[in-house]
Amino acid sequence: MKKIIIILFIFSLIIIFNSKEKDIIIPNNAIRFRVIANSDNIKDQNEKMIIKEKVEQEVYKLINGANNTSEVRNLIHDNMDDIKKIMDSYNVKYNINYGYNYFPNKNYKGVMYKAGNYESLVITLGEGLGQNFWCVLFPPLCLLDNQKEDVSDVEYQLYIKKLLDKF
Repeated sequence: MKKIIIILFIFSLIIIFNSKEKDIIIPNNAIRFRVIANSDNIKDQNEKMIIKEKVEQEVYKLINGANNTSEVRNLIHDNMDDIKKIMDSYNVKYNINYGYNYFPNKNYKGVMYKAGNYESLVITLGEGLGQNFWCVLFPPLCLLDNQKEDVSDVEYQLYIKKLLDKF
């Protein structure tokens, strides 16, 4: 009898977790951020992460306190030269695009980020043939990834749902 109860409990948890994933939808008006590495070699992947950290920090300083997508969009456009200055400080060929760009499917901690063309800041390093990093810049889910690495999938999902409801 105990085995049946345990199996039913586990089955119930699986159903709950699967339904939670469908409940969390990143809004279409979200702004994403992506850095594409030159290649998949270790040097290029490390360079991608260093640049990603620096640009992400600076962009968050710019958009801190913004309340909506329109404000964030204007702040990024108005400060694009500052973002380019950051990139110029690295010895790397790059391209910056702010507009609608394609993103592949991503499932992270039980949250499905659907493929599609999204408003985004995309930095392509060199030939752009390597693996990429991307996250949601606004609402500020990129920072959540940096701050919540040790949380469970359920805690992550609940926090994202709460943050998305706010915006």
